Amino acid sequence: MQYPAKVLLAWGEAISGNGAIHRWLMQNGYPELGLTCNALHHVESARTWLMQNGHPHLMALVRGAEGEGKAIVWLDNFGYNFLALVALGADNDDKAIQKLMQLNQREWAGIALKIRSIKNKIEEDNNDMHRISPR
Repeated sequence: MQYPAKVLLAWGEAISGNGAIHRWLMQNGYPELGLTCNALHHVESARTWLMQNGHPHLMALVRGAEGEGKAIVWLDNFGYNFLALVALGADNDDKAIQKLMQLNQREWAGIALKIRSIKNKIEEDNNDMHRISPR
């Protein structure tokens, strides 16, 4: 996967919730990155689109970030080693972030940390919804 550094930085901003940049990605030739943002928020139509439009590696990134080990193995087996590290880093693996930094992949490390933040927030919100309030 080759993207210019500025596109990766934009993607990180879109992951963090910048709607204007998300729209820019969608309208300027990077719909797969915009829809990956949606897939991170469990939008099933985005997940389906990624799979049906030649981007299973991005869906594997999402699944790996959600802790699915098979997705990490798939990424490694198909040569998406940086994405495997991003997924691991997004799933709270600090060693994966360190490895990306050692490989001089700062943009990818940043993406992993942005996904981690979103994923952990979603998980926290889900846990809050399932807690029973004491009365």
